[in-house]
Amino acid sequence: MGQEEGRKIWLQEMTWKEVKKACFESGGIILLPVGSTEQHGLHLPVGTDTYVAIALAEDAAKRTGVPIAPPLWFGWSPHHMAYPGTVSVRPSVLVEFLYDIVASLAKHGFSKFIIVNGHRIANLPWLQLAAERAQRELGVRVVIFDPAYMSKEVVDDLGFGPVGHADEIETSHMLYKYPGLVRLEEARDYVPHASPLYHVDPRELGDTLCYVPSREEDLAKLAEVSGGTIGRPSTSDAEKGRVYHEHLVIRLVQVIEDLKLAR
Repeated sequence: MGQEEGRKIWLQEMTWKEVKKACFESGGIILLPVGSTEQHGLHLPVGTDTYVAIALAEDAAKRTGVPIAPPLWFGWSPHHMAYPGTVSVRPSVLVEFLYDIVASLAKHGFSKFIIVNGHRIANLPWLQLAAERAQRELGVRVVIFDPAYMSKEVVDDLGFGPVGHADEIETSHMLYKYPGLVRLEEARDYVPHASPLYHVDPRELGDTLCYVPSREEDLAKLAEVSGGTIGRPSTSDAEKGRVYHEHLVIRLVQVIEDLKLAR
């Protein structure tokens, strides 16, 4: 976390007067990075999902001047509880938690919220519930920015395989933004048999919405084989991560600019 040329972008680094000014200058827009703390194979840190959300929010904030709220480091991760370090919070709790954050910030003048989701499809259900409630009860605008859905145009060109877990997409992104946290030499490739109907990748023509997290015991059985990975992280590349990241930041800036124009 940091700031650009002396300009603070993180809420927790500001005084209350600076927050008031940032709210006014941004037109009431604020970024909310949301991730998870869960296993990411043998080569990535358990905070990967949150680091991704932070990196995207931070670089978009530097270009637009929009402030960022402190990140939410926890998400819904029941399937990864088979691995140490995972912290899973019940969706009902997460909905209330996020709603209270939005309600607090709305009280101080923020009216347009961009949730930057780093935890892929597992976070989306409760994020949508919290966003709908906030819009209905607080009169604010809430949009969700999800990298998997916002990168469909570029991932094929980069040669990335299907969305998995601790895969070549996440690993390439981390190699670009946080190389010191990646242990690529420890990565294991594991590609399970594809389901003909159910998918979690937005690029697939099959279903991408009927997602239910895997059972903990099923992932536990895969620990020795996959190390917690689904995908081919051995093919990861920092330059591909840079192109992927830049595409997403441009998209996020677009979302911010659109909100600035919206009444």
